Amino acid sequence: MSEVIVQIGALTHDYGDVVALQDLNLEIPAGVTGLVGANGSGKTTLLRLLLGLLHPTSGEIKVLGHDPQSHPLDVRERIGYMPEGECLPKDQTAADFVAYSAQLAGIPSREAKRRASETLFLVGLEEERFRFLSDFSTGMLQRVKLAQAIVHDPDLLLLDEPASGLDPEGRVQMLQLIRRLAEFNINVIVSSHVLTDIEQTCDWVVMLDAGQLLRSGPLQGFEKLGTVLVEVLDKAEEVAERLMLRGFETNVEGMRIIVGPGDETIERAVVEETAAVGSGLTRMVRGSESLEDLFLAKEDS
Repeated sequence: MSEVIVQIGALTHDYGDVVALQDLNLEIPAGVTGLVGANGSGKTTLLRLLLGLLHPTSGEIKVLGHDPQSHPLDVRERIGYMPEGECLPKDQTAADFVAYSAQLAGIPSREAKRRASETLFLVGLEEERFRFLSDFSTGMLQRVKLAQAIVHDPDLLLLDEPASGLDPEGRVQMLQLIRRLAEFNINVIVSSHVLTDIEQTCDWVVMLDAGQLLRSGPLQGFEKLGTVLVEVLDKAEEVAERLMLRGFETNVEGMRIIVGPGDETIERAVVEETAAVGSGLTRMVRGSESLEDLFLAKEDS
């Protein structure tokens, strides 16, 4: 793993009776990272915790070496954030709004206007920059949101569903823009429930499910994982413990166990250890062709 930009230890956050994130342990490296999961998996909550907009119920967070709870300004001055929802003032032009965003980051007025013009050119809005935002299409508004997030040249960019509401052409263009950001040495965390978008843009993938970490690793590690997806009738924890004693990595999710990566000896070990605890196999599948295959397998459990 390269330089770590986010460190999370035993992180839990709840909204009263609703637990959004539970005992999350995670390290995110430099580069472009995809944060994936179904709606309600905890993605937006995690982004807000990284920004310091929410405080964890328990656990620790370090973003670019700083704690967003105790040193929020040290974190936010180095981060750009593109929220998912509608949030732009429709009575301003794109140029004025992005320049204002730059000034909020401490950039002098003249320099802010220059940066706004350059950034809007970068996101493909050079000709439209003096139009009012009320006249913009959904795709153009998404580009403005991206522009305001990068105008102050952040070290880390947080994107919450950046392709939401876009038509197929607009989605492709947005994904291309995100990929280009790596050329400017901007680290990116992209939150999305569209797994194919992540596969097209990211180097590293963090997968959440119901507030818990399902898997984290390099994107190429998710393609032909070399793992075995196992479903047992009962005693999944016992089976997993016995497999771990034999040197296999395991991840238990209900009655499903992800074993590996490893070679063909996994299948034989699974059969032996399942029988040893008096359980039975209902399913055993080798590998996963894509992120979507893995996530759908989880959803079926």
